[in-house]
Amino acid sequence: MMRTSSSAAAGVIWDGLNTHVSRVMAELASARDWLTIVRLPPYAHELNPVESVWSLLKRSLANLAKRDISQLTALVKTRLRRMQYRPGLLDGFLAGTRLDLTPFHNLSN
Repeated sequence: MMRTSSSAAAGVIWDGLNTHVSRVMAELASARDWLTIVRLPPYAHELNPVESVWSLLKRSLANLAKRDISQLTALVKTRLRRMQYRPGLLDGFLAGTRLDLTPFHNLSN
């Protein structure tokens, strides 16, 4: 890890990838007092707004039969595009996580 400023703090959010939880990475991180690491829970679908997107998409495709993968692909793309143009729907997916989405500001500056 390379720092560009001697007074700046840094934060990293990690998932459970094996390299993130390795002994080597733990030693690397603990040697840097300016680094804050936040680990995500092992799997928390309720914190991931993409899960809501896939859930809605799958429900919209239920009971539909397509002849081949190209027809299914075209339908999936169409349904995702429709979601893209409904910002209220996408905002609802984010709000459903109940995460604090206020921009991060370094309070030490």
